[in-house]
Amino acid sequence: MTTAVDQFGIQEALDQLGLKEINEGASTGSNWFSNGKIIESYSPATGELIGKVKSATKEDYETAMKAAEEAFKTWRLVPAPKRGEIVRQMGEELRKNKEALGKLVSYEMGKSYQEGLGEVQEMIDICDFAVGLSRQLHGLTMHSERPMHRMYEQWHPFGIVGIISAFNFPVAVWSWNSMIAWICGDVCIWKPSSKTPLCAVACQNIIQTVLKRNNLPEGLSCLVVGNESGDLINNDKRIPLVSFTGSTRIGRHVSQVVASRFGNTILELGGNNAIIVSENADLSMVLVGAVFGAVGTAGQRCTSTRRLIVHDSVYDKTLDVLKNAYGQLKIGNPLDETNHVGPLIDKGAVQDYLSAIEKAKAEGGRVIVEGGVLEGEGYESGCYVKPCIIEAKNEFEIVQHETFAPVLYVMKYSTIEEAIAIQNGVPQGLSSSIFTNNMREMELFLSAAGSDCGIANVNIGTSGAEIGGAFGGEKETGGGRESGSDAWKAYMRRQTNTINYGTALPLAQGIKFDF
Repeated sequence: MTTAVDQFGIQEALDQLGLKEINEGASTGSNWFSNGKIIESYSPATGELIGKVKSATKEDYETAMKAAEEAFKTWRLVPAPKRGEIVRQMGEELRKNKEALGKLVSYEMGKSYQEGLGEVQEMIDICDFAVGLSRQLHGLTMHSERPMHRMYEQWHPFGIVGIISAFNFPVAVWSWNSMIAWICGDVCIWKPSSKTPLCAVACQNIIQTVLKRNNLPEGLSCLVVGNESGDLINNDKRIPLVSFTGSTRIGRHVSQVVASRFGNTILELGGNNAIIVSENADLSMVLVGAVFGAVGTAGQRCTSTRRLIVHDSVYDKTLDVLKNAYGQLKIGNPLDETNHVGPLIDKGAVQDYLSAIEKAKAEGGRVIVEGGVLEGEGYESGCYVKPCIIEAKNEFEIVQHETFAPVLYVMKYSTIEEAIAIQNGVPQGLSSSIFTNNMREMELFLSAAGSDCGIANVNIGTSGAEIGGAFGGEKETGGGRESGSDAWKAYMRRQTNTINYGTALPLAQGIKFDF
């Protein structure tokens, strides 16, 4: 490690998390094994090699799946509150390792250290949520039309849940799925992004202490690093539910493959999120919501703000406020807490960023804040770019697509109805927001004639969802829901039960069948 890296205590964090120079990429929760090719993980912050992970082969995957099948037979019979106690202990282990894991998330993915800590806090929060939920997996009772009959519904665990997560939230999204799945009685097999494999190995190391301490069955929590495992999960009939987070393009493939075998999916795909800035908005609040939404995580959140739809009466003033704020942004090493913006994940993402800017210009876009790649001392990785603002039209082809980078498109509107139409006028439907102090505008935005997104906010930005609410979106975002509310039902199968406690056997709908 270089002096610059040691300055932020990376090696200490790696040691605390049990990471080595070469790590196994397959685990059943107690045993580590892998025989595949080496995946090297480089930090987008410095360009330095952090560590290596041996990927899982098809044979390694099969070993994990057999362990998962056996673990489910035991785990499904453990009372849900007892399962919740295990998740509670996992939350405690995450608390002990919050700073180290947050630092690794920041260094391997590139988001700011504060955002890395926030991601681990999300994991802790979902553990707390799941513990309470473990005593509330309730069904319903219904009145039967037949005398001396009782009807009710109950929920049973699905079995093995496949989790395929993305690089931008390398640990939190896994926890949203796994903690809920575990209290529901499911077991999990996780295929993390190959761009952030060390974060996944670290998580497995953390929770393994709980699994071993409680003598839990091998296979409760399986990890398979490497791209080959993705399609193995998608095609595996032993996995009734696949939760996939990633691009709309790959999500469409996952949906088709899993549906072809009558499996279930939770899809968290692309976002093309907009903020409407009303003439009745508090611009000081808009500033915080829009800038963090657009440049936080270097624009690599599925909830990042991509479009700013501004009333024509406050358009020029809003642009002036934004230009001033963008001029004060500090871009650099995400572990340095004085910086606002870190790097993109890799040079491929940089090329996508540059391509989007050129396409926007070619379609007639006007650059308000110039973008570009940063070079020189501190930017040796080649992954640092300048957040960019472009005046555009919603119908531009590039605006209709999600670019995972800090590119913000701004556009005007005249009426609230026009603004909502622009907001809804993209294929994606994840997060949306309006800044206004006008009650009629906010209620219209939240009505059935308003935002068509899974998340609709008033006077907060598009980014930064809390775990208590169900997270997900509509249209090409996939329609899945994770985390809070009643999202737990996606991890269980519903069963309707009828009990006849009488001495006769009447049929429903008054049908007669006498002998």
